[in-house]
Amino acid sequence: MEKIRINLDILLPEVPHERDECVARIIRQLQFRRGIDRIHVVTHGDGQKAQLCFHYDPSVTSVHKVEQLAKQAGAALTENFGHLLVETTGVRHPRHARLIEGELRGQKGVKTVSVSGTGFIELEYDKKATSDTEMLDAIERSGLRVGNVEDFRRHDRGEIAAQEYAGEHEEAHPQHHGPHDHAGHGHAHAHGGLFGKYTEVIFALACGILLALGFALSFAERLSPFVSIGCYIGAYFFGGFYTTKEAIEGIRKGRFEIDFLMLVAAAGAAILGHWAEGALLLFLFSLGHSLEHYAMERARKSIAALTELAPKTALVKTSGDVREISIGELKPGDIIVVKPNSKISADGIVVKGSSSVNQAPITGESIPVDKTAIEDPSFDLEKAGSLDEKHRVFAGTINGGENLEIRVTKVAADSTLARLVKLVNEAQTQKSPTQNFTDKLEKYYVPAVLILVVLLHFAFLVIDEPFSKSFYRAMAVLVAASPCALAISTPSAVLSGVARAARGGVLVKGGAPLEDLGALTAIAFDKTGTLTEGRPRLTGVYPLDGIPEERLLETVVAVEKLSDHPLAAAIVKGGTEKLQRDIPAASNVTAIQGRGIRAEHGGAVVHVGNKELFAERNGELSVEIRGRVEALEKQGNTTMLVQQNDKLVGIITLMDTARGGAGEALTQLSGVGIRKMILLTGDNQQVAEAIAKQIGITEARGNLLPEQKVQAIEQLRAQEGRVAMVGDGVNDAPAMARSTVGIAMGAAGSDVALETADIALMADNLANLPFAIGLSRKARSIIRQNLVISLGMVALLVPLTISGIAPIGPAVIGHEGSTLVVVFNALRLLGYRR
Repeated sequence: MEKIRINLDILLPEVPHERDECVARIIRQLQFRRGIDRIHVVTHGDGQKAQLCFHYDPSVTSVHKVEQLAKQAGAALTENFGHLLVETTGVRHPRHARLIEGELRGQKGVKTVSVSGTGFIELEYDKKATSDTEMLDAIERSGLRVGNVEDFRRHDRGEIAAQEYAGEHEEAHPQHHGPHDHAGHGHAHAHGGLFGKYTEVIFALACGILLALGFALSFAERLSPFVSIGCYIGAYFFGGFYTTKEAIEGIRKGRFEIDFLMLVAAAGAAILGHWAEGALLLFLFSLGHSLEHYAMERARKSIAALTELAPKTALVKTSGDVREISIGELKPGDIIVVKPNSKISADGIVVKGSSSVNQAPITGESIPVDKTAIEDPSFDLEKAGSLDEKHRVFAGTINGGENLEIRVTKVAADSTLARLVKLVNEAQTQKSPTQNFTDKLEKYYVPAVLILVVLLHFAFLVIDEPFSKSFYRAMAVLVAASPCALAISTPSAVLSGVARAARGGVLVKGGAPLEDLGALTAIAFDKTGTLTEGRPRLTGVYPLDGIPEERLLETVVAVEKLSDHPLAAAIVKGGTEKLQRDIPAASNVTAIQGRGIRAEHGGAVVHVGNKELFAERNGELSVEIRGRVEALEKQGNTTMLVQQNDKLVGIITLMDTARGGAGEALTQLSGVGIRKMILLTGDNQQVAEAIAKQIGITEARGNLLPEQKVQAIEQLRAQEGRVAMVGDGVNDAPAMARSTVGIAMGAAGSDVALETADIALMADNLANLPFAIGLSRKARSIIRQNLVISLGMVALLVPLTISGIAPIGPAVIGHEGSTLVVVFNALRLLGYRR
């Protein structure tokens, strides 16, 4: 059986990610074609996009035929299915989002659609049945105003194929030019009204004031009762204005939503002469509505603030002159000038100057990071990602007190900030398991409530009571059973949690990872670049036979100075720092492949290399030296022997050292309930155990291939139920995909990490992981609290109202009070502290 891999963005250039339904479609179409045995998605690689891996029998079909079939299927799917991510304004709350979602799902050609409470819409449509223009028209017909449009047509998914929508109501889609003032006219409370954006709140307060005034005047004996009724009618007008509009909108779309139920209950109370109870219902309902809108607006603004991080212009240096241009005009290779205490306008490499840069807006790091210029300003842009962090800067971060000159490595649409914003926007459309459950529950619950209320109207036929009493009871049950609090309980908490995580330098890709993260009891860690620095350091210099340490170090640095091996660079760097002076290079340097290096220094022939080199040259090492080398290797060191002419003069040790703060982060994880932490690495077992012992991990597994890491994750899932895999998002991608939650480290510097992980720690800092888990647990707790409050209130009030124990007044207070409680409870997540 042979294998061939084809880039997914070549086969399906329009799909937003490998989880898209079109990926499953192409696999289903080709899975059982003659000669093809198996097809699966591969997301690991050295910076590559996701790929499809085809396992085929070369005796039955050829690689050319497999490629041809794949491209034909991909072209057909690309021709048939389109994908859009649309930012809109006008979605007022999660119930309204669900109403829009239902309406768009009914549009001709729509395959899948998801609408967030903050106004982002992700949809897939059949191009043969409709078009992107018709989709955007349908969105506008639903009463929303279209902003940014991401159509996923570019091969590089970080690039926005539309204009930015910055509150100026510019049309994003190339086929959607011209004003769209009609959009949203039916939603003055979303876009403004008589009193601007506060109109809905003012109307709710006016309702409350008139209700209170009418109630007070009802006690005045000499005053006509029609005066207080007039106040109640005024309260009905202000409290029912937007409720009526929403109810009419829902009925027009064939949906009987909660607004309709509340309006019927208020009208029923008025018919029975219970004006005060009806006005109280509308006051609390309209106030709850405006607070729901406020909660969504808070979450929306918290996320939208990310787009404001990058400046709109940049100072570009050309031929000694500096001029200001739009960031959209920047090209890779341009040199930009960043003044002190100003925002950096593009991702790039520092080529002149040094300064401290505040990276908190992107990575959540609280302490500014020192940045220095690279030695060679003409570096290859393709290799920018491999440069040391001290040279790299990101758009949206804030320069310190010195001038910097930065060579741009990415256009504005490809910057880390732009990708972060795009992924957060996509995350808003991904619903959590609890939200999916509550949505399904409401789908059947609302019709059930209507049937129950209709049946209760005829209670007078069964029990001895007048129709008016049956009617009153039915209205009270209608109020008690309406799922207002249930509708807002989960989405408000999820959106607040995603927004707070983004502010803290943690990208959470939707409600499911947010909920799952808080349920973890086990975490597996990659070693290199996750728990360790990811680069070797000089850890020890051990002279033999009386040679001074300084002289040994001088000799080794001189010899290794002309080598291009990574270990040589670590020796030169560590040795120079230790000696605090520059050492001239040796001469006649020759690399010995896989063994070490030979050179001439100080009139002697010097060999530096592993023990295999000297076993070949000198025969077996002495028992004493071999024992010393093995003892050092058991501690996790890589050892190198140094020989001057025919005499061994010393041992040098190097090690990929543990990250500063890794041990403290693991202690914090233990404190938040992670009871099992395991190290998975391809490095040897001795190194794995040494690092594990150093930072406090109790179990380490070394010598693992990528597929063995996957097996280890599956074993952990079988034992613990849920497990996270923390890695760099490149070679750990298969294991991350099998884990409950894949968590990528240092995603600010890695495009692959941003693409593959469920959760990305933007800073290269493990300390953000306890924060993310703590936030998730808080979110899960708040979601559970909200469900208990909302369902508990329904369970309490419905029997009381059916039995007649609770009249409309208490039912209104209990029902609407629970809605206000869950809204404020969800907003607490925005203020979550580490």
